[in-house]
Amino acid sequence: GTLARWGVLRTAALAIGGQLPLVLLLATGPWLLANGVTPGALVGALAYVTQALLPALHNLVHGLGASGSRLAIVLRRLIWDAPGNSAPCEDVTPERRTSPAPALRLSALTFAYGPHAEPVLKDLELTVARGEHLAVVGPSGIGKSTMAGIVAGLLEPDAGDVRVDGHAVRGPGAVGRRVLIPQEAYVFTGTLRDNLRYLREDPVPDPELLAAAEAIGLTPLVERLGGPDADLVPAELSAGERQLIALTRAYLSYAPLVILDEATCHLDPVAESRAERAFAARPGGTLVVIAHRISSARRADRVLVMDGAHALCGRHDELMERSPLYRDLNGAGEWGAAPDEEAAVSHPPLSLRDPYRVDPVPRPGLPGDRGHVVAHRSVGQMEAVGDLGDRRAPGGE
Repeated sequence: GTLARWGVLRTAALAIGGQLPLVLLLATGPWLLANGVTPGALVGALAYVTQALLPALHNLVHGLGASGSRLAIVLRRLIWDAPGNSAPCEDVTPERRTSPAPALRLSALTFAYGPHAEPVLKDLELTVARGEHLAVVGPSGIGKSTMAGIVAGLLEPDAGDVRVDGHAVRGPGAVGRRVLIPQEAYVFTGTLRDNLRYLREDPVPDPELLAAAEAIGLTPLVERLGGPDADLVPAELSAGERQLIALTRAYLSYAPLVILDEATCHLDPVAESRAERAFAARPGGTLVVIAHRISSARRADRVLVMDGAHALCGRHDELMERSPLYRDLNGAGEWGAAPDEEAAVSHPPLSLRDPYRVDPVPRPGLPGDRGHVVAHRSVGQMEAVGDLGDRRAPGGE
């Protein structure tokens, strides 16, 4: 909302302030020539407007627009969080992770990127039980990251309802109930401890912090840097190291729902497996993984296959029998990993073996990842595959 309004304002300011002088010069050109202005002076004025004024105005508007966007967001948060204007932020401690409501429920979810665009998601129904590990797979452009953004509250659906732990995904207390880790991990300048405890209001004891680092696989980096209080320079970290820091930060948070949107794509398969298993074992925690390797789907309790108008949800072996798309994804050499990858020996940290910090493991992609595949059908009504036995069928308890 705020960013979109600022974008419209920037475009309008640039169009009016930048194009109006040019239009006026062209419109009044004959009159100026008739009143003594030489052709050379008119051409010079046109060159000045197009070559100097327009680029300078463009840079000014975009610079002010970016600063204005950040200022508007900060002011809105300050006003929202002011005493008397909002309810206190809910502290979702480990003791309060237990709730009778499902961890995640999507009801008739519909979303399109514009009023006249074809919906990416249409009437999607999904229920994820507390403590469940769900993997989401499908072709590029089908709406996997869109669904993750809606669950995280970054996108607002056109229709339908989204509930995390029985609550709306926006409003007071929402940030304490879910955490999204995107593909590009955010690490800021400061100490490693500051980065890891960023999602916690209370101090994190060293034993808890080090235990989380060990569970995710961050310990080698902690030791190389010299401990949790070492200073970080984000530019000196590899993409894989930044992802490990972001994963450990999410692991230390109290959020009961963790969404990994290709958040392990720069890790080798063994490191990825270790991180996902650590999140799946969090007490009271629920994990949703936007998968980029078939091994992620095999590790999950259930797999959501997004395929156009219908979405299938079930266990790996059930989907292998019932879903042609899932069989294709399993058979795709690019996307599927070797069956014995779990037995492979994990490599040492990237920074210890590659001074240039170039990830040696190419990111496997879904078929069509080399281009931009646009979904030709929206993801709609989901179908359960077989009898799941534990009554965790999509759309039900």
